[in-house]
Amino acid sequence: MKKCLVLLSGGVDSSTALALAARDFDEVIALSVFYGQKHERELKSAKDIAEFYGVELKTIDLNAVFADSDCSLLANSEAEIPQESYAEQIKKTGGLTPVSTYIPFRNGLFISSAAAVALSNGCEAVIYGAHADDSAGNAYPDCSPEFYEAMNAALITGSGGGVKLLAPFINMNKTEIVKLGLKLGVPYELTWSCYVGGDEPCGVCGTCIDREKAFKNARIRG
Repeated sequence: MKKCLVLLSGGVDSSTALALAARDFDEVIALSVFYGQKHERELKSAKDIAEFYGVELKTIDLNAVFADSDCSLLANSEAEIPQESYAEQIKKTGGLTPVSTYIPFRNGLFISSAAAVALSNGCEAVIYGAHADDSAGNAYPDCSPEFYEAMNAALITGSGGGVKLLAPFINMNKTEIVKLGLKLGVPYELTWSCYVGGDEPCGVCGTCIDREKAFKNARIRG
């Protein structure tokens, strides 16, 4: 029996990854992470998505690891979340440094933790929803193909071949992910992308802008 673990944030990409896994694997479990984010709205969406697909949702708390980070997404930071697109942010850095919403090695830690959970639960793969838009311009280096390949090699080696890392969207953009998700029937109305939190998306943070553009390009409103 094929079994996998999906890192589930409750956003568009990870929810689509869960839908894909539900199609391709016999059994799926999901893993959500509390990492000290300024709001927990995305965790509610992860719970809703997991319930929709009828999969077990596990949660872990990695807040302490990021206690010294000043990333604008974290509750311990006074930095403001940028109200501009990723493209505008990348222009300011020239692609020399990640954007301010990059949390230090977050995906590396998430994937390593997920591998331990996966091995303990008989899963042969860990799946995460990294895609080409996030790695563009060095915005999120832990979403790049190079990072994925290195982490996959580390998981396979470190687990004695027990678990591998899959990133099905690593060469896709967000519009392509949305188009795939629509074909799979992903309940995008249950997902949450906004960095700010609240009852309604802010519409002006990088991920809100990214989401709206993807759904517009896919010829449907998100």
